[in-house]
Amino acid sequence: MKEPTGRCFEDFSEGMLIQHELGRTINTADNTWFTLITNNNNPIHFDHFYAEQTEFGQPLVNSTLTLAIIVGLSVGDVSKNGINLGWKEINIPAPVFEGDTVYAQTEILSTRESKSRPHMGIVGIKTTGFKQDGTVIMTLERTILVYKRGHVPERPTPTIATK
Repeated sequence: MKEPTGRCFEDFSEGMLIQHELGRTINTADNTWFTLITNNNNPIHFDHFYAEQTEFGQPLVNSTLTLAIIVGLSVGDVSKNGINLGWKEINIPAPVFEGDTVYAQTEILSTRESKSRPHMGIVGIKTTGFKQDGTVIMTLERTILVYKRGHVPERPTPTIATK
């Protein structure tokens, strides 16, 4: 059996702060594609002429795209071996614009054993997203159910078929 990658429940402790390694620059295609594929018809996200007339003077990145990217940046460090149980307190204190690069860090708020799944534990986290200049653009809390060491499902390793 291979050792799983990513953190297990035992690897988390209250107060732990994890700086996620990668950042992600959001471009016009990302914003337009995500906005239209999710049927959001607010022109502030995809109509540059319209957006220039607003107080922002340019398109805003769709906030649910920002949420997806901020959470995605954290997965390898906090929930690769977990399952989301809930979200709360999603706040957007500053706008994100096309061309901004976003980063994230996560604070571990709580840990406890799962009463119904003894092979897992429950971890409460707060993730903060920020831009290249350090401006906080999103905070969110979520609760995840994380496998304990020795209980992470084994990931299959495909092999090339031989003739």
